[in-house]
Amino acid sequence: MCGIVGYTGSDIAKNILVTGLKRMEYRGYDSSGVALEVGEGAAAHLDVIRRVGKVAGLESELSNIDSDATCGIGHTRWATHGKPSVVNAHPHTSCDGRIAIVHNGIIENFAELREELEGRGHHFKSETDTEVFAHLIEEAYAETHDLMASVREACTHVVGAYGLAAVCADEPGVIAVARKDSPIVVGAGETGAYVASDVIALIDATRDVVVLEDGQFAKLTPAGVEYTDEAGNVIEPKVTHIDWDLDMAEKGGYPDFMLKEIHEQPRVVRDTLVGRMTPAGELDIDELGLSLEELNDIDRVYVIACGTSYHAGLIAKNLIEGWARIPTEVEAASEFRYRNPIITPTTLVVAVSQSGETADTLAAIRDARIKGAKVFGITNVVGSPVARESDGVIYTKANKEIAVASTKSFIGQVVSLTLLALLLAQVKYRLTTKQARMLFRELSDTAEQIQWILDTQTEAVHEAALLCKDAQSALFVGRGMGAAISYEGALKLKEVSYLHAEAYAAGEMKHGPIALIDPGFPVIAVATKSATYDKTVSNLMECKARGAKVIVVATEGDEEINKIADCIIHVPAVRDVFSPITASVPLQLLAREVAVLRGCDVDQPRNLAKSVTVE
Repeated sequence: MCGIVGYTGSDIAKNILVTGLKRMEYRGYDSSGVALEVGEGAAAHLDVIRRVGKVAGLESELSNIDSDATCGIGHTRWATHGKPSVVNAHPHTSCDGRIAIVHNGIIENFAELREELEGRGHHFKSETDTEVFAHLIEEAYAETHDLMASVREACTHVVGAYGLAAVCADEPGVIAVARKDSPIVVGAGETGAYVASDVIALIDATRDVVVLEDGQFAKLTPAGVEYTDEAGNVIEPKVTHIDWDLDMAEKGGYPDFMLKEIHEQPRVVRDTLVGRMTPAGELDIDELGLSLEELNDIDRVYVIACGTSYHAGLIAKNLIEGWARIPTEVEAASEFRYRNPIITPTTLVVAVSQSGETADTLAAIRDARIKGAKVFGITNVVGSPVARESDGVIYTKANKEIAVASTKSFIGQVVSLTLLALLLAQVKYRLTTKQARMLFRELSDTAEQIQWILDTQTEAVHEAALLCKDAQSALFVGRGMGAAISYEGALKLKEVSYLHAEAYAAGEMKHGPIALIDPGFPVIAVATKSATYDKTVSNLMECKARGAKVIVVATEGDEEINKIADCIIHVPAVRDVFSPITASVPLQLLAREVAVLRGCDVDQPRNLAKSVTVE
């Protein structure tokens, strides 16, 4: 989520910080700020400047400040705890203002830490979880008078994820850095030392960087960097040489944004889920905006969305009806307000939009509110119109998505909708705490399972793409959850490769679509192990008998499918309700690979825009 940058050396810090923040603005764009070390000796202090909105606003303010500071830290924020505002923007400071920190991640035990700190006399200025770090470091510094040691001590009290950089007016030129489950990159150049959330912020200064591992710390000074472990022992880190140019750095070393964003999906799953399950086994969606009593009264759900988000809604329908037993309809937002849907005060309308500004979805929200419905948003953009006009919201934590075809945002939407379905089931007492905890754990495991797909199935995806690249059309089929995934797979192939594709529930094949099959025609099937597996295999045998080239997304270890498949892309065995998360990834990779083989621009397909703001 958020972006960190820090510099200490001989150059003017504010220019370096702003450049780094602008390059990392894709990581967060609701507010930004810097803390600069100013003055010397007894006059030394920290100058903290923060602005709401994009980094350009901060840049404009800093351009009017004549500062020769050579050490500072900066941050661009994507809100989690606390709305976008100046007081919630980073950096956050200690009570005396002599320590400042920037932080990525989430502190799961922040509420109890804040209560303890306030009980010891600390005064909080923001709503954020991050601020507890500033006060913990302040307490430790009163004992140690050593910033690095104080950061290490503070980390022992925190449960959660963090990438952290801290400065102290009493230790000029020093930046203390810590990492746990949130990316941190450190490097030293000719004029100083740098820290950032992403190598893109360091690329002008150095090509030799250290990616901190969990539990590692770094002390930056103008002379260089010292790395230590949790006990304070000096360690020799692994140095990685980056030979990318700036364009490649922005893409994380990948040839295009689409592939980069597909590979970010394990992180999206983790970020969307972090802090969502309490130790007591209750789901925690504090931005819900609806009481548990209001949720318990819900007797009908509409999911309204467009395009890829609509397909996420089809998956949500299966989950909400299956777990919570609430009748659920999925509506194309562009059609919803042109009919007269049955809406009452106990109706929940769930609006799904990556950008949060899709015109059709916004119009549907407004119509639903007029009719008295409760409205809940699923979006990737903090403060977007969908978020503002909903009673509550779950943010998908996908960060900025550059490629027009949605990949990581789709996965974030599916995970978020799964959380909502689990919550409704808990509120309706359809799932016990033990069952919800078990399902949440399995949902969390999908991050690692996606990574396995990305690490092992590249060759299989390429082989499948070779079967499709010269085709005139393709057919996607599946049953149950597999059908919903097939619709999304067909859309992805159309979007980026311009290859015509249709998707059908596999049971519909004999009702018309099988007429399309002739020798060499590609049929892409989602046939993971489930209650409908045997039926899907039977449908594929019918396609194979007519000469189709059969490509199957199948469960790892499935030997039976070898008898009919020309190409198999494997996914790990998961509970069927979670198969959309894992099985979607091979279809994303396949669409991209076909597009590359056909010479298409995968990031900017013709005729499409990332955000559709007109009807």
